[in-house]
Amino acid sequence: GGGGGTAMAEGEALLSVDYEVFGKVQGVFFRKYTQGEAKRLGLVGWVQNTSHGTVQGQIQGPTARVQELQEWLRKIGSPQSRISRAEFSNEKKIEALEHKDFQILK
Repeated sequence: GGGGGTAMAEGEALLSVDYEVFGKVQGVFFRKYTQGEAKRLGLVGWVQNTSHGTVQGQIQGPTARVQELQEWLRKIGSPQSRISRAEFSNEKKIEALEHKDFQILK
């Protein structure tokens, strides 16, 4: 008996990560595009404007997809945005998604 663990691909582990994006990211439909990209990737979480001119939120989903959105937040964003940097924190593996979908919070 005995033998191997589960044959789950590494990319299928669920990841949760908080993010904040700096630059010209308010008033350029950044939240709407972030939501669209997250839904396209099958991710859940939320996005909102902060009082100090940044956009912040949380992403949850399969690790590989979360990393794709992280790259998008770093480099692409909405067409009119000018991203100076994106910071990620509280990255952790989770057992189950804590959100039903990807929401824009006011």
